Amino acid sequence: MRLLCICSALDLGFRYGCTPAWWQFFKGLYELGHDVIAVPYQGKAIETPWWRVYANPCELEGKLYTFLKNRVGAMAPSAGGGSTVSRTLLESWVQPRWESRLNEIFEKEKHIGAVIVFTAPLNHFTGIPARLRDRWHVPVFYFDGDVPASLPEFGGFASGFKIYEDADLSEYDGFMCNSVGGAEKLLEMGAKRVETVHWGVDPDLYAPLSLEYERDVFFYGFGEEYRESWMEAMLFEPSRRMPEQTFELGGGGFGAKLGNARAVGDVPFNIFRQYSCASRINLNITRQAHATVFASSSMRPFELAAMGCCIVSNPYAGLETWFDVGTDIRIVETAEQAVETYTALLADDSARRAMGEAARKRVLEDHTHRQRAAQIARFVCVQ
Repeated sequence: MRLLCICSALDLGFRYGCTPAWWQFFKGLYELGHDVIAVPYQGKAIETPWWRVYANPCELEGKLYTFLKNRVGAMAPSAGGGSTVSRTLLESWVQPRWESRLNEIFEKEKHIGAVIVFTAPLNHFTGIPARLRDRWHVPVFYFDGDVPASLPEFGGFASGFKIYEDADLSEYDGFMCNSVGGAEKLLEMGAKRVETVHWGVDPDLYAPLSLEYERDVFFYGFGEEYRESWMEAMLFEPSRRMPEQTFELGGGGFGAKLGNARAVGDVPFNIFRQYSCASRINLNITRQAHATVFASSSMRPFELAAMGCCIVSNPYAGLETWFDVGTDIRIVETAEQAVETYTALLADDSARRAMGEAARKRVLEDHTHRQRAAQIARFVCVQ
């Protein structure tokens, strides 16, 4: 099947959390025999052996918006689309260019079986799905990879788009999202059909490495937003209580009070595996929205598990949906439990190794990119 996939971005340099997942989903679809055509909403169109691309019709506008957002913050046009200025700009400039580009693709490409919008701002495409369906007789689907944080009740991230403002979910033939609890919300908001498609990973991309350990406890992420208390309990306070152990955090957007943990800055995607595999313990610290709405998957536990890492997580509703808690992954609820768990695991190489092996086995059995791609393909084929 030929799939036209509009995605939030293909350029890993933007550090969007979903971008590595799109790469893996598209690769999985290719491996299953599907023809993927990708068009990024933000940034450059990056072609690979696994998909073809068409250019982003508003690439320059996206650069301007990012510049304004970074430099003047609140003075930039609203990301939500609700203000008069923002709505006028979208309707008169952004939407016509996107609709024109998509029609050009349909005129050039033959036999497109479905259109899937992967977490590009929903309200920036208002009206386009219905017109594409009427003109080209093709179903249009939406994949929200940021549920539940993207939902109106959570307000979205401070730096992100409020994608459901002024949006009509019934325009789409179906929705996919990464959350069981969030899927119920989408139905209540007007979606016709909803399928939960959890994150999955390419086990070759995240294959384990046998490296000398360079640190005891490692966390990677961007920003403390919605997980401040867990970072304090699992990283900063334990680093104060365990001064002889090495605590490091990669990424950015953290405050100044890091305890004895050392910030190593950004960890590029191509060396993330090296950092993780050279760490005795890897932390999964999930934001509050994902941790409290049942079975709202995020990429990190699947990535760490695929690499055979020893994982310790904050409480996460539905984590048992994907992993055997206690065997594949440990959970701590307080700083005291974190210190106790780290001390025990750091003293027992075989226990850490057994956890990592069990976690990778679980990924290979249940959570690969190809399994998720097959689920996406089945969903868009059922009308």
